[in-house]
Amino acid sequence: MDQKYMNLALTLALKGEGYVNPNPLVGAVVVKNNKIIGKGYHKFFGGPHAEVYALDQAGEDAKDATIYVTLEPCSHQGKTPPCVKKIKEMGIKKCVIGTLDPNPLVSGNGKKILEDAGIEVVVGVLEKEVKNLNKVFFKYIQTKKPYLFLKCAITLDGKIATNSKDSKWITNELAREKVQKLRNKYSGIMVGINTVINDNPRLTARVENGNDPFRIVIDPYLKTPLNSNFVNMDDGKSIIVTSKNNIIDYKKIEVFDKIRDLTHPDTVEEINHIKKLEKNSKLCKLLVNFDEINQSEEFKKIKKLNTLEHLHGLNNDELSKLVDEEKYCRLQILRKIDLLEKKFNFDNLKNIYLKTEELKKKNIKFIYLDGYDFSVDEILDEIGKLNIDSVLLEGGSFLISKAFSENRIDGGEIFIAPKILGGGLPFIDGFNFKTVKEGFNLENVKYNIFQDNISVEFDQNK
Repeated sequence: MDQKYMNLALTLALKGEGYVNPNPLVGAVVVKNNKIIGKGYHKFFGGPHAEVYALDQAGEDAKDATIYVTLEPCSHQGKTPPCVKKIKEMGIKKCVIGTLDPNPLVSGNGKKILEDAGIEVVVGVLEKEVKNLNKVFFKYIQTKKPYLFLKCAITLDGKIATNSKDSKWITNELAREKVQKLRNKYSGIMVGINTVINDNPRLTARVENGNDPFRIVIDPYLKTPLNSNFVNMDDGKSIIVTSKNNIIDYKKIEVFDKIRDLTHPDTVEEINHIKKLEKNSKLCKLLVNFDEINQSEEFKKIKKLNTLEHLHGLNNDELSKLVDEEKYCRLQILRKIDLLEKKFNFDNLKNIYLKTEELKKKNIKFIYLDGYDFSVDEILDEIGKLNIDSVLLEGGSFLISKAFSENRIDGGEIFIAPKILGGGLPFIDGFNFKTVKEGFNLENVKYNIFQDNISVEFDQNK
């Protein structure tokens, strides 16, 4: 009998899918004399918990009743009051729990409070099913890393697009409807910059009364076009993951523009050498901003030359020697400036800065990581800090391959259409195994049919 009512609670909990993240899916049923007198589920993030809805529906009849709840009732004050308090106040006699809260900071507290109040508590009814329902919540609450779910649509020969980058549409409409439900289910959707450039996707969930996910684009070199669909949603849910090298100090760019003005070849050939020294004095003040130059021996020497006073009091030989020294140092520093410009490509930095400012005006958020070759693990770490508990990985092949090679994929659904492209872009690229035995095995596989399309759904259960 306990399983019967817990099954109903699980069915109710599922109704909150896509609306309660990063909270868990929870359902509750109140039973008295083998009759259901109250039902409820957690409907939206920040709203009342399942137990509250069920107990309010039961009303005064809840006294001496049994409540079935999929997850241990909360014992702490959050966005809503603790549920254990209401359970006690309503006079519940017995509480049947699917599984304890996975959060080590509170796990078992709700159970203890109820038992201390004289309420009978039973734990572990349909526990496996409850944990499976809340695998996203369990992973995120324990690791602070989002649950990563792979979605891709491929042909029978494993291609996601033709060589000309055409990918619309590989799968049928029924399969694509399922994809929209996945986008509604998970908190974020992630793609690489090539997918944005080639397909210009909106990355939204086209589900009635659904929630659009956070749109996460991996773009190390900040190539995102300003007219991209995901950029122009204006809802604050678009995120670009890029390199820390793209954090531009615009003052340095302005300084370098002045340096280029000062080091530009003079139009007048017969220039007074003393004026060159005065010009270098201005240049030295600008070059102190760049360690690659200001730490060099030539810079230190020319800086010393520029501090000399009474230049007009020097005799011709002394002045000639000084000018020769200045010429040599100036030449070396000009070479270093040239190398510096090639190294940093200041014109490109200026473009990156201007693009960043435009993207910020469009309410785009940024995650900055070291270097340009980001690991999936560090990407997930930073995404998790934004309270995003789950991510739907949609491509492209480089990002999918990276996630597989790092063993970061928690589950997924691969949609397969009865088409063969021959050439084209494979959905996996960038690694290979010497033997079949070494290959990745998809775990807990089940197959879904969408007319003439199928999908392979899996759960790595890590």
